Amino acid sequence: MAAAVPTQARSGAEAPRDAAARLALVELLLFSDDAEECARATVDWLAERGGARKSICALIDAESGTLKHVAAAGVSDGQIESLHLALEAPDHPLVFALAGREPVSLGERRAPDSWRSDFLAIPLPLSEAREARQGLLLVSPARCEPEARWAAEMLGQKIARLRAAAATAESAHKVQRERELLLNIVNASPDPILLTDPEGRMIISNARADALFSSKEGESEGRHRAVTLNNMMFSAALSRQAIDESGAVRRELLLVSPSEGSDLLFELLSSVVQHPREGTCVVSILRNVTDLRAATEQIEENYRRLRLAEADVRAERDRLDLIIDSAADPILVTDSSGKILLMNSPAERLFTAPDLDERAEAERAVRSNDAHFSSFISNLFLTGSGLRWRGEIPLTDPSTLQPLPVEAVAGKVMSEHGEVTAVVTILHDRTEAIEKARLYEQLKAASEQLEEKVREATAELVRRNELLQRQHLELEQASQLKSQFLANMSHEFRTPLNAILGYTSMLLQGVSGDLAAPQKNKMLRVDSNARHLLSIINDILDISRIEAGKMPLHLEEFEMPALVAELLAEVEPLIQKSRLQTLTDLPPGTALVVSDRQKVKQIVLNLLTNAIKFTPHGQVKVMVREDERGGEVNIAVEDTGIGIAPQDQDKVFEDFRQADDSVTREYGGAGLGLAICRRLAKMLDGRIELQSRLERGSTFTLVIPRKGKGR
Repeated sequence: MAAAVPTQARSGAEAPRDAAARLALVELLLFSDDAEECARATVDWLAERGGARKSICALIDAESGTLKHVAAAGVSDGQIESLHLALEAPDHPLVFALAGREPVSLGERRAPDSWRSDFLAIPLPLSEAREARQGLLLVSPARCEPEARWAAEMLGQKIARLRAAAATAESAHKVQRERELLLNIVNASPDPILLTDPEGRMIISNARADALFSSKEGESEGRHRAVTLNNMMFSAALSRQAIDESGAVRRELLLVSPSEGSDLLFELLSSVVQHPREGTCVVSILRNVTDLRAATEQIEENYRRLRLAEADVRAERDRLDLIIDSAADPILVTDSSGKILLMNSPAERLFTAPDLDERAEAERAVRSNDAHFSSFISNLFLTGSGLRWRGEIPLTDPSTLQPLPVEAVAGKVMSEHGEVTAVVTILHDRTEAIEKARLYEQLKAASEQLEEKVREATAELVRRNELLQRQHLELEQASQLKSQFLANMSHEFRTPLNAILGYTSMLLQGVSGDLAAPQKNKMLRVDSNARHLLSIINDILDISRIEAGKMPLHLEEFEMPALVAELLAEVEPLIQKSRLQTLTDLPPGTALVVSDRQKVKQIVLNLLTNAIKFTPHGQVKVMVREDERGGEVNIAVEDTGIGIAPQDQDKVFEDFRQADDSVTREYGGAGLGLAICRRLAKMLDGRIELQSRLERGSTFTLVIPRKGKGR
């Protein structure tokens, strides 16, 4: 370690003593690991060996960015406490001294404190190879500069090494802590995770992966064979990944359970990464889908049975309607509160207002009939536990407004648990019986025969109603399972199409050799139709997720003009291809909206692409308006296209429907886009409005609140 040679002449006896003193300080600095201890030793050495009457060592605190004293000799405590300053004052003498390489006399710099004027400030260190300053060494008098310069250089280099070592240790500790945390996270995953080379040789694996692909000495021969087979199957699956490194690839992988020997079906997701030491590696995640495949097959079987049950229900319902309509007297089926569930044609003439000029009087007659009938049904439950109730009801014929004396017979339809499921009521007109007394006996006999038929029909109705209710519940459960299944199994539908698109892309890129022009054209058609089919499946899955209640909302604040600009940039290729003029009409201020930005974008993008697709020539215009009173924002897409007839404007929002078949053949599409848009708008507490005329164009307007749910 080089030391500065003093400029003053020394005797032969002083030189060895100085060398020994310097050696003592160097040894102390060499074996000390504390910066403050090194600073105190240096200050003491200057006072004892360097001829300094006063000396102070101040170091820069890296955390606070201030200059603090750590050791002093020959200076009072009050003077030392004032030596604490920030480094933002460039005119301060001590800050000036830190910025230079040579010692600075504080007397010449006019130090603010009179006691510092006789100090010489030496920056730490003075080495030419270092630019960073560790602090200052203040000594007095100035004649001890040679010894102080040497001590400052030794101390500065030592402190720099200590701080570098501390930073290195902290970095190593942080790396080790992050590595342990990462390993714990990977091992906590319920799915097998592996890092391998392209040939399938393992580099890193978690505990779940070791259970499938690793074996130890002493384990059974069957487990060793299962592990060997699993490794072969896994390596074969990764061989295709080495060909296409464009992104993550999903595929199915059949493995063997080493512990049970049963077949396990996994979904394999592989992605190629570059490791700084290992080179090209493959990260693979396996998800067990064995039970999911079995559930899929069971749901399909249940759905087939459900369709057969629906056909039986429709046939029984038609037969029941035919039986009730064949009766001459009015027959009504109600619930326990008197609400009409089913009635035949004669009953409709009494409880439905006819289309006559005296409509007001007819409606009053119908309301009166409803009131009398409800009172009669209530008597059935108030008079006791009897199953039937007979009485007269004063009704009015709505068509003639004449009084109609009616005899009513009501019967309870009981379930097997003793609960009332419905009430069947037969109304008999007694006008002819009153006017023609001589026909009373015949009418009574006919009434008894009719009651017998009604009892048979009632028993049949009870059985059919119970069957209808049971099958209705099964239908709802199956429909819900279908919706949930489609929403949860999106990857099962997309996997075959993604494989088709992947292999088509590989063939078009020439991975398996150049294609002839006819072959390439056919492959382009395959790729185009596969992407079209994938878009249709995505639309169906979106509808299923909405029906299953698995479409979440993510509210955020965004600017509507920025969203419109983003949409226009995405459809720019379509606009250039169609050669349409695109206009925008945006508010002068910033339209801030709190809603689900992705779903708003999906709706407006669908409206914009539809406008471009159904506009042969002319222009497409996007307008944004703010309704301050209603707290709403309107985003309108206006075109000069083919337009929609008034009678077809409701059809375009239905699933799998377009205005007519000719449009479908000419422009394509599955008819799901606007149906999804309407459902998404409803989720956002909004709506979609349509104004259109044939051959004049259409205007679709999305109306959403400025602040969405929960704001």
